[in-house]
Amino acid sequence: MGGAGAAAAAAAMQAIKASGAIVNVAPEDFQRLLEQNVQGLVVHTQGKYFSRRHKYLMGYRGLAFYTKSREPLTLPRGVQVVEAKRIWIPT
Repeated sequence: MGGAGAAAAAAAMQAIKASGAIVNVAPEDFQRLLEQNVQGLVVHTQGKYFSRRHKYLMGYRGLAFYTKSREPLTLPRGVQVVEAKRIWIPT
């Protein structure tokens, strides 16, 4: 059983390495960054069962920024939005 846990931990570390740094920010900070990146791409999803929160992910200046909010964020015109089934952030 210990081997399976070690394999899962190694897989999680590999996912973190592949995705780079993910910065978790408050919704208002995410919106401020988004206003500076109006030609950017935002991935959005909304929880369906346990959490109805809106989750957002955006790349900006080489980093990935992530936030979640109870209410949908107001996205600036020009931002491309991709609706995803799920956003998974490695821990």
